[in-house]
Amino acid sequence: MSFYTSLSGLQASQSEMSTISHNLANVSTNGFKKSRTDFADVIASSVSADPTKVVGSGTVVKANRQLFTEGNLKSTGSSLDLAISGDGFFTVKTNGINASTAYTRNGSFQVDPVSHYVVDAQGSALQVYPVDAQGNVTATGPDGLTNLTLPETSGVPVATSKVALDVNLSANATPPGTAFDRTNASSYNNSTATTIYDASGNAMTLTNYYVRNSATSPGGANSWSVYSYVGNQQLSVGGSTNPVQLAFNAAGTMTAPAAPVSYDAFTSAGGAAAQALSFDLSGTTQAASAFKVEARSQDGKSVGQLAGVTVDESGVVTANFSNGDTRALGKVALASFANPSGLRQMGNSYWSASGISGSATLGSANDNGYGSLMSGTVEGSNVDITEELVALIAAQRNFQANAKALDTASQISETIFNIR
Repeated sequence: MSFYTSLSGLQASQSEMSTISHNLANVSTNGFKKSRTDFADVIASSVSADPTKVVGSGTVVKANRQLFTEGNLKSTGSSLDLAISGDGFFTVKTNGINASTAYTRNGSFQVDPVSHYVVDAQGSALQVYPVDAQGNVTATGPDGLTNLTLPETSGVPVATSKVALDVNLSANATPPGTAFDRTNASSYNNSTATTIYDASGNAMTLTNYYVRNSATSPGGANSWSVYSYVGNQQLSVGGSTNPVQLAFNAAGTMTAPAAPVSYDAFTSAGGAAAQALSFDLSGTTQAASAFKVEARSQDGKSVGQLAGVTVDESGVVTANFSNGDTRALGKVALASFANPSGLRQMGNSYWSASGISGSATLGSANDNGYGSLMSGTVEGSNVDITEELVALIAAQRNFQANAKALDTASQISETIFNIR
């Protein structure tokens, strides 16, 4: 009988060493949760047996229990690296023909270059709840989950039709001594460059050149000529390319033109449809101070390119675009379980629900039982190397002790067999 008792101890110690080795092998695996081997003694008794004389029959592995204590949090600086502080799991949809829902604590995500889904290292898509423009969830439950997708662009192009530019033209400026030539900086006093857009969203540059008129000019010393170009194309008014004339009174207030200048329609170098342009200089002044742009605006808009992604503490993912647009893309869905230790391990830091764990309950960060969410951080393994090595030494000693007991039982049997 002692043979089988020692053998059960050997098998139990071997199972414990295997568990510890698995823990040590994954010490650097993000989101990994260590396991602990639990044992139970084996007692063979009956109602008629004297409880003071019962001898145990060894040990048995009761369970390899997963420990879901929180691992070390590592700062990465990437907004798509997420970590849960507290309970909860990320919900992902595995790829392939037989796609299924899995749960993980590994929040290291990236963007798939083909599908533009936010995925983990295995290509499984992060699941989120759809939201409205204000970030409010519009669907809940398992059927409401969707893949988090990052759009490449946002908005539709709008051709610029109005430009407003308020500048201060220095009253101390001296009229240039030469005829205007945009390639000769000494032939004008100041210039401004304003980005505008054609109907296709292509950026163009509206350049305005300001020339102080002489006292003998038709407008007098308190007048300025403004030449306008889009790229290399000079803008015209009523078919004439003569400059727009600005007039000021003694107080420096502009008296002409009384209304925005309407330039003739022009065609951009990109080949977009012809567009007309209204140019409003009503806020322009002539003061003794230096030339200065006080305000500038235009109503055109290009198609925005994805410029960045942020994830707030509640899990709302927001995309930022180059044209200034922002768009809420979804709210990260978290899952919790009544008994996390009963989850079925799938590898790759994945778990699936089982009858022991219970089904997943879905929610969001900061809800009761789901923990908080941190962006730019990844949760590492919860394996403590020192603790595991000490446990490994203890398991080895247990193995050696059971092996010694087995050897002793063998020697006793051999002695009995040699009795003459």
